[in-house]
Amino acid sequence: MGIVKEFKEFAMQGNVLDLAVGIIIGAEFGKIVNSLVNDVIMPPIGKLIGGVNFTDLVFSLDGNTYKTLEEAKAASAPVIGYGSFIQAVINFLIVAFCIFILIKAVNKLNRKAAKA
Repeated sequence: MGIVKEFKEFAMQGNVLDLAVGIIIGAEFGKIVNSLVNDVIMPPIGKLIGGVNFTDLVFSLDGNTYKTLEEAKAASAPVIGYGSFIQAVINFLIVAFCIFILIKAVNKLNRKAAKA
């Protein structure tokens, strides 16, 4: 019985609950950023560079040419999906920038609180 009580006390600590809330919000924020990149940012960029769908940008390792990633997958071809990688990098940069802005704001608030 002691271990259950100890675990309950641990789980109800503020830091653990804050962490859980942060993870849940972060996961949902990641979905929003993913949709922003895939559905809002990348289509106009693809249109500007000649009607390219970034998810279909692949480098085939078997020497054949495939128009889409789905076509390569249907042929069970080994491919490097560099278009998807580009989108993932853009996702990361947006999330990293948002975290930077958040931390900068928190640090600013902490400095004001320390002065007071």
